[in-house]
Parts: sequence; structure tokens; C-alpha cells
Amino acid sequence: MNTPISPTLALLLDLVKRDSVTPEDRGCQELIGKRLEKLGFTLEHIPSNGVTNLWARCGTEEPLFVFAGHTDVVPTGDVSAWSSPPFDAAIIDNHVVGRGTADMKGGVAAMVTAIERFVASKKHSHGSIALLLTSDEEGPATDGTKVVIDQLQARQEHIDYCVVGEPTSADQLGDVIRHGRRGSLGAKVVIKGKQGHVAYPHLADNPVHRAMPALTELCAIEWDKGNDHFPPTTLQISNINAGTGATNVIPGTLQVEFNLRYSPETTIEHIRATVQLLFDAHELESDIEWKDSAHPFITKPGTLTDAMQHAISNEVGITAKLDTGGGTSDGRFIAPTGAQVIEFGPINATIHQIDERVSCTDIDTLSRIYESVLQQLLSKQED
Repeated sequence: MNTPISPTLALLLDLVKRDSVTPEDRGCQELIGKRLEKLGFTLEHIPSNGVTNLWARCGTEEPLFVFAGHTDVVPTGDVSAWSSPPFDAAIIDNHVVGRGTADMKGGVAAMVTAIERFVASKKHSHGSIALLLTSDEEGPATDGTKVVIDQLQARQEHIDYCVVGEPTSADQLGDVIRHGRRGSLGAKVVIKGKQGHVAYPHLADNPVHRAMPALTELCAIEWDKGNDHFPPTTLQISNINAGTGATNVIPGTLQVEFNLRYSPETTIEHIRATVQLLFDAHELESDIEWKDSAHPFITKPGTLTDAMQHAISNEVGITAKLDTGGGTSDGRFIAPTGAQVIEFGPINATIHQIDERVSCTDIDTLSRIYESVLQQLLSKQED
């Protein structure tokens, strides 16, 4: 049985066929911009160091409601392992299979068609609507949403509500809304020893051997217990490297990389001081390079979370859980402006994987949910 091609599905298919591996956009934003321009949106293209950004706005009044997303995708991996070519956007078992279907061209397509129907319905009675798109979310994220937000703040253009279309759903569409994210703090550590011959260990100093007790202790630290909104802080070692490649040489240095996803119950200063004290206690000579990628943020339950939960309940019949798990998103650049920010989108089970996919049915439902949120926040309410 052939899958009916709805407007949302048709847009998704078009977007997926564009191989916009980060930081490329491959015309996705131009396509979307032309559609929004027909609705009366003013387009502002904001390129930065090879990154494509779009700020499209309709209206000048408050409140300002923003949909935010990205058109770039991660690399495909082994193309031969896919059920169909990753940029063919094949429909298999009522799912669109392709890179970026769930993360996050499905959410972007649903946003655009939700906006189109809402504006066409003439129910937009107050406030403004905007769409913020970047091609630098899956990359370093230094020339994308952050650049746009900096420009908006410089001219005092304030966002009141923002829905980021990241794939947040776990088992079924609508079961999870992200209303915050943990912080992300990474470290690259070089632990110094002395290179030598394995037959003469007394003439060398093996940094691997000396670091192991410290690293074991580091992994066992309980940083905090989290709180009502955030899970506890966690640390994971992601890379370890030492040696010259020869089996008879004691290495002179050990390189270790680790990352913490931290809750507001723990500060960056506390983390850095604790790690340094631990290495000092084990008498390790070390150089640490820290990378502060994201601070934790939260939107407390209120106007925006209520509107999204109400829309999901009406369309899907379930009560969405408010959650702060997962990785980082561009919401970290928007929340500090004072905006209410939540993330909601398709099921995330296959993101970044071979055969990434999204349900054709879910994409249409998602678009209706987004439209319902617009109606609740920007339409004149009946007495």
C-alpha cells in the first residue's frame, strides 16, 4: 500500500534528499525561506564562516514565538550498510529512511507546515512568529544559533517562547518534552612520565600505571544527587592514548579525554578543583585543557510547557513527561536570553545511526501539535 504524501511529508522528502552534512545546508534554508516569504515573513540570511543561518520573522508585536532547528546532519557512516541510500529518502514500512529524517529535518518540516496552516487560518491575532535555522548544530556550534542570538540581543529583539524541534520522544511520539538540559564540560589531560625500555622500568616512569588509581577514583566520584528536575552529574572517559606503537617501550605520556554532563547542583569551579586536587593527591604531573561547551538551563513548568502538553494530549492522548536528559542542543544559546525554551520532536531511537528513520504518520501528527501550540499562544482566545 502506497503511503499518502502529505504536504509535511513532501517537504521532509525534499529536505532529506539534500545531502547537507554539517556545515553544509545544500539549499534547505533557501527552499524554506521562499515558502515563508510568501506568507509575509521577512527573511534575514546571516552567514558566518561558511555556516548558513536563517532568521525569518512575521510580525513586530510581542510576544515573539520562535521555532528553532538545524538543517545540517551528521555523516552517513558506511553507505553500503543502509537499507537504501541515505539521501534517497526512501519510504519503507511507512517510515522515511535517510540521514537527518529524525535529527532534525522531520521537526523542521513539521514546523514549516504548521506555520503555513496557522497563518492561512487567519487565527494569528497577536504577537509574532519566527523561524531560526542553522547549519552548524551538528558541528562546532560556534557560527550558528549562537551568532544569530548575539545579533538579536544586540538589537534588543527578545524571544518570549521557543520550541526547538529536536527528536525528544522515546517510545512514542509525545511521551517526552525536554524543558532543560544538563551542562557539558570536557577535559583533555596529558599525564607526564618518563619514556624508557620495558626491561628497565626502574629507569623510566610509566604514566599509565601511575594514572590508573587516580582515574579509577575519578570515575567513582559522586558529584551530586541531582534535583527534582535534573539527574545526577555523570562523568565518562571517552579516549585514552599512550605509547609509541612498540611493545618494548614504556610511554612517556598518557592522554586522557573525559566529559561531564553536570546538573545545576555542581559548578564548573567545583569540578575543576576536585579533579586537580585528585591528580595532585596521586602526585601526577598533568596539564589539563578544559572545554566548557554548555551551561545547564531549565524552563520551569508554565505557559509554554502547559501549551505543549495540552497539544500533545489532544493529538496523541498521553501526558508528556517533562525531562532534562539527553545531550546538548542549541537551546543552550536561547535560554540565557530569558526565553521560555522547550524541545519537542520525533522519536529519537535511530538518530545518528545507520537507517535513521521517522514515521510518516508521526510527522503529520507532529505538525498538528506544533500548530496547536501556535493557536494557544498567538490566537485570540474565546470567552
